[in-house]
Amino acid sequence: MSEILDTGTSAGRVGTEKLPNSTGVLVLGIISIVLCGLIGAICGIIALSMSSTATRVYDEDPMRYDEASFKQMKAGRVCAIIGLSLFGLFIIVLVAVLGLAS
Repeated sequence: MSEILDTGTSAGRVGTEKLPNSTGVLVLGIISIVLCGLIGAICGIIALSMSSTATRVYDEDPMRYDEASFKQMKAGRVCAIIGLSLFGLFIIVLVAVLGLAS
């Protein structure tokens, strides 16, 4: 009788757990785009670091985590890369302007 009353907390629920730090990666990625200066670069680096850790966790057991949270983490990673690229472009323009001024 106890087998019938099993709630199925582990076997029946596949892909319901949210990937750790997926929301944090997305928020930091967006911040890195909005604040494309030094603070944005720091947020972008942290987001990339957190996303690599989350990807490693996801690759260990992909059936455990929700696919939407994985996509959210990937979007945050892309935003972080864009934010870091904008920071690099900002540095190049700054060096060019300072080079022309002297």
